[in-house]
Amino acid sequence: MSAGILAYRKGARGLEVLLVHPGGPFWRRKDSGAWSIPKGEMDAAEDPEHVARREFAEELGPSASIGRLQAPGEVRQLGGKRVIAFAGEGHFDSAALASNTFELEWPPRSGRLQNFPEVDRAEWFDIEVARKKMLSAQVELLDGLLAIEAVEHAER
Repeated sequence: MSAGILAYRKGARGLEVLLVHPGGPFWRRKDSGAWSIPKGEMDAAEDPEHVARREFAEELGPSASIGRLQAPGEVRQLGGKRVIAFAGEGHFDSAALASNTFELEWPPRSGRLQNFPEVDRAEWFDIEVARKKMLSAQVELLDGLLAIEAVEHAER
């Protein structure tokens, strides 16, 4: 199980969401359908919101900030992994990306271990572009965010 954050802001193009592109050699040439919300693994005993905030900071770096979180939903990815998602208004300059890294034997069977960033890019996308960029199983989180925004707009 994983927990993550769908950060959003109100930009010049309307509502925008922050997505991250996975680092490493397997994802290098993939774009559409490869982006994700910042997220990470959690133990059953961990608090999902705490994990989501921790992973947000680890994948983006210390300059990323996120406000109050709401829960737009939970999805099950194609491999069966459950992702508990939170949404919150965020501020992040994608040029300030400072992701943590992971170690991988690369090239395969070479015996050489290399470090790769967990996230190699982070960008703000409007909702329609985000629907094309993100993993298909996570797209429904955008609908959850739009529902939250509609309720907040009606309450104003």
